[in-house]
Amino acid sequence: VSFRSIIAEQKKNPEMTVRYYSISADLTAEKFATANRNHWQVENKLHWHLDVVMNKDDFKIRRGNAAELFSGIRHIAINILTKDKILKAGARCKM
Repeated sequence: VSFRSIIAEQKKNPEMTVRYYSISADLTAEKFATANRNHWQVENKLHWHLDVVMNKDDFKIRRGNAAELFSGIRHIAINILTKDKILKAGARCKM
């Protein structure tokens, strides 16, 4: 179990948040921090594509399983855009 406290001083009133992590690997604090940053870098890159390129935040789908289906379609589209090597442009330009 890892414990991490963060103090956000950018705001008028500093806030401290506490995060707990549970992993099975026996890592030093430095290796754990690197692994954690690498994990979130991958997560943030995917969500940036979904939010910025696909305008995911603008979609308000709430019928049946349509949200789940559209999520799958968006992920397939992102994969196609990132694998495309014909057009030398970013995913945002390809849309």
